[in-house]
Amino acid sequence: MRSRPVADVRARNAGHLRGLNLETVLSVAMQREGSFTRAELIEATGLSAPTVGTLVSHLMQTGIVKDLGTGPSRGGRRPSFMEFNARHGYVAGIDLGPTRTRLAVADLRGERLTDRIIPTPVRLGPAALLSRVAGALRALMEEAGAPIDRLLAVGAGAPGAVDREKGIVTFAPNLHDWSHVPMRDMLERALGAPVQVENDVNLAILGEHWRGAARGHDTCVFIFVGTGIGAGVLIDGELHHGHHFMAGEIAVMCMGPQFIDVDFGERGCFETLAGLHALAEHWPEASQADPAGWVPSLFEASLAGDRRAKKVVDEVARLIAIAVANVGAVVDPSLIVLGGALFAQAESLVHDVRKIVERIRRSPMEIVSSALGKEAPLSGCLLVAANDARQRLRHGLREARVSPIPVAAG
Repeated sequence: MRSRPVADVRARNAGHLRGLNLETVLSVAMQREGSFTRAELIEATGLSAPTVGTLVSHLMQTGIVKDLGTGPSRGGRRPSFMEFNARHGYVAGIDLGPTRTRLAVADLRGERLTDRIIPTPVRLGPAALLSRVAGALRALMEEAGAPIDRLLAVGAGAPGAVDREKGIVTFAPNLHDWSHVPMRDMLERALGAPVQVENDVNLAILGEHWRGAARGHDTCVFIFVGTGIGAGVLIDGELHHGHHFMAGEIAVMCMGPQFIDVDFGERGCFETLAGLHALAEHWPEASQADPAGWVPSLFEASLAGDRRAKKVVDEVARLIAIAVANVGAVVDPSLIVLGGALFAQAESLVHDVRKIVERIRRSPMEIVSSALGKEAPLSGCLLVAANDARQRLRHGLREARVSPIPVAAG
């Protein structure tokens, strides 16, 4: 076997090193919220001035870094200021819900440019539904002045179990005929951009940890109660998916020995007993109306002393509190965030759940309402998309050719 020429090996090693250095400089630039100078990049990266100068010039040529010009002198050479160009590309979020779908377009920092809520076209099959959603996102990008060819990544949430590695929704009981749906592939074909698919409640805890109630809590849980029930679990700052990507599917949690031999179907025991459908069955005023109307009236009636309403509210509070305490016993989080349509319409329920948990849990645990509300999963979508887009930028630059770095004389 012939060995490579020494010059070729050196060139390859030098090229690889230049790519790594470029990725390092870009990473620091992305982390800076405002403007920065070349001297600050040198200090943060530990690279030489000629190396940083060449790499910054390359980043400016690509448009990833913007030149802001020189600042006032402080006794020496006037400093040159620059900043990361967060609109070099765009990202998007899709929070697919059983009745409504939330869409957003953001820059590379995840800062929203625009968003929209559309009815989920539930009467369509999965392929047609996702095609309709993708079309709505394309229209939203056009309105925001974000060219579709500069869409670098999309974060998409689904209300069900997701095989994240394959981008497949294995099942979503609150969406018609959603079983083993290749959501990632369908959206990538429709949008022409990489898509990361994740369970919506997992995205909610990411959103709350990023910009909501869970900031500063690296081991925490988001429990969602609405049409469906689920939990997102963050352990040491990382999502816990489980061996079958089923971690957090607490809808199927058995709520007592009397339910062991009962077949609750795909909804599971907990969701059947405590989800919005269960409340509607026990509160005649619900009928088929929007929960935003009847859920507050149910809790108002309970607070006013209506026995029937109080019985319904007390039972759902007990069931949720048992689930919260059990999740807390297994995960031992510093914080549990309660969110979803039920909590959004009934603030007093959080207090009721907290009181019961305090009686049955040994160690203290903070229980709070979602700070982001219904927007939590969409915030998680944008975070996932922005992280993916920036990673792809760094990788692409590392693999690209960079002009040789000048060697200082002497």
